[in-house]
Amino acid sequence: MKFRFAPTAMPDNCQSVHSLEEKQFARLFSDEGIEDVEDRLAILRVFLETEDHITSVQLMDLLEKAGYNFDPDFVRETLRLMCRYGFACKHDFEGRNSTYEHLHLGQHHDHMICTKCGSITEFVHDQLEAVQKQAAASYGFHMLQHRLEIYGLCSKCYTERVTLLPLAMAKVGEKAVIKDTTGCAKFRHRLLTMGLRTGDALEVITSDGRGQVVVSVEGRRMALGRGLAQKILVEPVNGNR
Repeated sequence: MKFRFAPTAMPDNCQSVHSLEEKQFARLFSDEGIEDVEDRLAILRVFLETEDHITSVQLMDLLEKAGYNFDPDFVRETLRLMCRYGFACKHDFEGRNSTYEHLHLGQHHDHMICTKCGSITEFVHDQLEAVQKQAAASYGFHMLQHRLEIYGLCSKCYTERVTLLPLAMAKVGEKAVIKDTTGCAKFRHRLLTMGLRTGDALEVITSDGRGQVVVSVEGRRMALGRGLAQKILVEPVNGNR
């Protein structure tokens, strides 16, 4: 099995790769009759200097640090053109603003997104790629492109997480066991009437961080108010603890 993280920086030949990208950009944009090619080329150069997934606002900050003062609408339009002509790729990861990364020809990677700190990890898994191709072939489906996004907690955030946490803080998709409550006897009796007991296993179905928390308990859905979910202490059981 081969599992590796995609590089966060370009290899030693990055300068030649970037130079080629700039030449293709200038030629293609000129051939297409797109205006302000030189200014757009400056935006591309700054964009190529980072291997991170960045928002349009972050790109504008980088441009300002580089001494440019472009109109935000012009930067956003250039980003759209960069995506349209294959120099950048736009991602709309759940819970995050749209981000952009380089689109390196002939390269593919997938993403792990931490739902706590927002970090994005690029990875390549050869066996997983093969399984996806086999699955498509078994259905007679000709796969042209695909993407995989895994949402969870990065190793740092998971290590820092306390053993017990309020149900209101549990993430969507997380499985947990009710361990205790911070409410009075009346509150615990209320939970019993709802069919919730210490030791019950549950899974978080929806939780937007503000309103209700919907959980699955023994195959049934249950909607809990935010205040109630805050008083229920659970222990995550996703296999790492």
